[in-house]
Amino acid sequence: MKSADLLQKSLKGKTVVITGGSSGVGRAAAEAFALEGCNIVVAARGKEGLDETVTLCRDLGVAAMSVLTDVSIAEDVQNLANKALQFNGRIDIWVNNAGVMASGKFEEIPMELNEQVIKTNLFGYMHGAYSVLPIFKKQQEGILINNVSIGGFMPAPYSAAYSSAKFGIRGMMECLHGEISDFPYIHICNLYPQIQRSTGNMHSAKYSGLDFKIPPLAADPRDTAASIVQLAKHPKKDLFPDFTSMILKNIYGLFPKPVMNTASAAMRVLMKVKKAPNDAGNVLTPSSEPHRIYGETMFPVLSRKTKLSIFAGIGLGLAYMIFSSKSSKK
Repeated sequence: MKSADLLQKSLKGKTVVITGGSSGVGRAAAEAFALEGCNIVVAARGKEGLDETVTLCRDLGVAAMSVLTDVSIAEDVQNLANKALQFNGRIDIWVNNAGVMASGKFEEIPMELNEQVIKTNLFGYMHGAYSVLPIFKKQQEGILINNVSIGGFMPAPYSAAYSSAKFGIRGMMECLHGEISDFPYIHICNLYPQIQRSTGNMHSAKYSGLDFKIPPLAADPRDTAASIVQLAKHPKKDLFPDFTSMILKNIYGLFPKPVMNTASAAMRVLMKVKKAPNDAGNVLTPSSEPHRIYGETMFPVLSRKTKLSIFAGIGLGLAYMIFSSKSSKK
């Protein structure tokens, strides 16, 4: 009897398409799938970063190719799917990963940038699904993995367009789950990781005056890439790949207003001291250097135990605030 789980125990020889593959989690995912013996097709807007990722994969002994792609353009994504099919005759796994971000007061970020964040982050995932699902249906199997981010469950303060796109991806994929329910060997998997210790923060657009480095609680992109591979081996609808992302989801679910108000207030305090000039980052143009997996952090990387202790303290603090607020009203 055919078993989807048994089919995915080994990924060797599978063809994997990864958007946003020139740096960060995308490059880490390409590396992780290459270590599994997969054929790798990476896509992004910048040739230099893609060439580096392809070289990395080939050095690990697998076939790899790149396709220059702007995921916000439907024709580019269809071209990516066509070339990936020509590469090895089929597409087994498609990873929607490309994304951009713009932070700052909504009305102070140029509308062109806000619109492009939506086009890249939401339309990009839509274009990926639109291009690959017909292929999967023809094959009668395939796995679509969406690197959504915890931003699909809780808004990022002063990043309205980014939050809109991430909430939209979750809604779109919820609907598509129903549409593929009569295809038992086609899977749509959504990943909800927390902020990454990747180059993404360095490349983002900043209209807040803040140009700080990655916070100490950020996740390791290679750990997130390992979770993407896990979904390819054992597909499931939703995965929170790190304990921190699950804590964030639950804390926000319990105390949405205090969490958002506190985070927004903290941002406002920091934004009053504007030091860095406005920067459009990689929203409209390909990412500049560095093209690598890891970005620059504020402080030395914290251990998992320390991170858990900090979030436990935050959760207890918020619970105390809510309890005290309710008690004072009685």
